[in-house]
Amino acid sequence: MSNLQNKIKYLAENYFKDTVEIRRHLHAYPELSFKEYKTSEYIQKQLTSYGIPFQSGLVETGVVGFIRGKNPEKKCIALRADIDALPINELNHLDYASKNNGVMHACGHDVHTASLLGVARILNKLKEEWEGTIKLIFQPGEEKLPGGASLMISEGVLENPKVDKIIGQHVSPELDSGVIGMRSGLFMASAD
Repeated sequence: MSNLQNKIKYLAENYFKDTVEIRRHLHAYPELSFKEYKTSEYIQKQLTSYGIPFQSGLVETGVVGFIRGKNPEKKCIALRADIDALPINELNHLDYASKNNGVMHACGHDVHTASLLGVARILNKLKEEWEGTIKLIFQPGEEKLPGGASLMISEGVLENPKVDKIIGQHVSPELDSGVIGMRSGLFMASAD
């Protein structure tokens, strides 16, 4: 394992509890598509605490963070997480169950957002060890049509700097813990 991989693993382990707490906070306070105002404020607060500059207000509640490594003009990779919840009543009785009646993070967007914040914290800490720019896209309105992705794109999220590649993520309970599924192109796309 390389020195950089060891540093990433060390930081991931150190930030794990904080990331779990972020996920539980987001889970407890879900918001519907295009109404993610408090979620957006929370993301901005986290990015500020990490020292990561950001732009807010895309499609009203979207947030885009910027981490510039060495030679930031060399390339730009975007990492994307969705931030909205579903109109579902949560029946769990966990400490962090939804406090917003009739709204629940039933599709994993709380995990997606918390994970991206955790990754952002690690990448920002190690920004002198990689080249290019990382654009952190926190996308509203994934659960509605037209989706927040197309609206953010029309508002220029993939420009300034121009995104060379984008990586999205989605939880998959069918996979064992610690296992990931990957492919280029479309993956887990659905319209129903």
